[in-house]
Amino acid sequence: MGSSDSATRPVKRSIGFFEKYLTLWVIGCIVVGVLIGQFLPGVPAALSRLEYAQVSIPVAILIWLMIYPMMLKVDFASIVRATRQPRGLTVTTVTNWLIKPFTMYVIAWFFLKVVFRPWISDDLGTEYLAGAVLLGAAPCTAMVFVWSHLSDGDPAYTLVQVAVNDLIILVAFTPIVALLLGISDIAVPYDTLFLSVVLFIVIPLGAGYLSRVLISRKRGVDYFEKQFIPRFNGVTTVGLLLTLVILFSFQGEIILGNPTHILMIAVPLVIQTYLIYAIAYGWAKIWKLPHAIAGPGAMIGASNFFELAVAVAISLFGLTSGAALATVVGVLVEVPVMLSLVRFTNRTGHWFPSRAPV
Repeated sequence: MGSSDSATRPVKRSIGFFEKYLTLWVIGCIVVGVLIGQFLPGVPAALSRLEYAQVSIPVAILIWLMIYPMMLKVDFASIVRATRQPRGLTVTTVTNWLIKPFTMYVIAWFFLKVVFRPWISDDLGTEYLAGAVLLGAAPCTAMVFVWSHLSDGDPAYTLVQVAVNDLIILVAFTPIVALLLGISDIAVPYDTLFLSVVLFIVIPLGAGYLSRVLISRKRGVDYFEKQFIPRFNGVTTVGLLLTLVILFSFQGEIILGNPTHILMIAVPLVIQTYLIYAIAYGWAKIWKLPHAIAGPGAMIGASNFFELAVAVAISLFGLTSGAALATVVGVLVEVPVMLSLVRFTNRTGHWFPSRAPV
C-alpha cells in the first residue's frame, strides 16, 4: 500500500492448498459438523454454553482469526482514500437497503406461500417467510471479509462498506422487518448487534492497526508487507473451515430432522443470493468501478449477517420455530453459494478497470 493506487489495484495471489480445493473442504467440514452434532452432542452442548448476548465466543474467535489477516493490510490512509470514492458505497447501500429486503420478501413469499404450499402449511410457511425476511434485512458484517480476501478485494474499501452498512442496520433493520412482516413489537437484540460489531470489526481492525504500527516501527514497512503479512496466508481459510465445523455441530439435529423443508427453504434463499449479487455486480460494471471494489460490494448484499438474523428469529418466534430454522438454512446455503460467486468474481476481473474513475 505504498503507492496511491495500491488500494484499488488487483493483486494476483498464489492459490494455497486449502483454497485450491476449498469447495470440497467446505462440504467435508459441513458433514463433519453435522456428524459431531448427531453422535457427539456433548461437544456442541459444551460450546453453546460459551456465549454472550447470543453470540458464540468460540465462533467469534475463529471469525476474528479469519478477519485479522485482512485487517493487517489496512492502513488509515487507505481508508480515507476509500471515502473519496462514493460510487462503491452507493452501489452497496442502495442494493442492500432499497432492493434486497423487498426482493427477498417477494421471492420467499412466492415459493413458500405459493409454489410449495401443497407441502408446507400456511402457518409454517409464514414462519419460514419471516426467517427469510430477517436474513434479507441484515447484510453481511463478518464473512464478507473472507469473501473479499478470496477475491482479492480492497480491504480498506471493504471495511468502509461494511461499516456503513452496520451504521444503517442500527436504524433501518427494525422498521424494514416491521413493514414486511407487520410485526410492531420487534425486539432487536442490540447487545448482539453491538457485540458483533465490536468482535468482528473493532477488535480485528485495532489489532491489525497496532500490528502494522508497532512492527513497521521496529522492523520497517518492507518487512511488515513482504514477510509478516505472508505468514498469515491460509489462516483465513483454516478459520473458515473450523467455523463451519462448529456452526453445523450446533445445527446437526435440526438439519437431519428437516431435510425436505430445508431444500424448499433453500430455493428462494439461493435465488435471492444470485439475484442481489447480479444487481450490485452489474451496476458496478456499468459504473466502471474497479474490480477490487465491485466484488466485495456485491458480496456484502449477497451474504447475510446470520448471527443477527438467528438471534432475532429466536427471540421473536422461539428456538424451535420455522423462522429460526429458515435462518439456519441461510447459514447452510451461504458458504457454498458464496464460494461459487467468489470463483465467478475472480474469473471476471477483466470486465473491470484496475482503478476507479476520478
